[in-house]
Amino acid sequence: MQYSIREIRAEEIPLLDDFLYEAIYIPPGTPAPPRSILQEEALQVYVRDFGQKPDDKCLVAEADGTVVGAVWTRIMHDYGHVDDHTPSLAIALYPDYRGQGIGTALMTRMLEWLRQSGYQQVSLSVQKDNRAVLLYQRVGFQTILDHDSEYLMICRV
Repeated sequence: MQYSIREIRAEEIPLLDDFLYEAIYIPPGTPAPPRSILQEEALQVYVRDFGQKPDDKCLVAEADGTVVGAVWTRIMHDYGHVDDHTPSLAIALYPDYRGQGIGTALMTRMLEWLRQSGYQQVSLSVQKDNRAVLLYQRVGFQTILDHDSEYLMICRV
């Protein structure tokens, strides 16, 4: 599959709602939550006023003229919060584009951007049962806290 990775355009920022919804881990056999869940404060911190803070950064994957995935970071008090100097990361792809290396490419490019921008590390939170744990480990994330059902992971850049 042919795709390219680039920075998100201002007019595409509303797409982050779609990718935030796609990033919600839904265990097998569990019904998907309603999209209204995105209005909860715990999720709004990922997207509200995105692009307005100096630490907001987003890369998207585009295939056939359509944005099919996104990885974004910002310093926020989310599930993956470590400290006020470490950005938290979120990533998602539409289902038809998963398992093709696009997520790895997005992560690799984002980690490089963070390194070049002078960040020391990036963090995320992930459900233990989520297959994405393997992706995160592959690109250098390590578990620093093991909660009941999730890991808090960091990657030194």
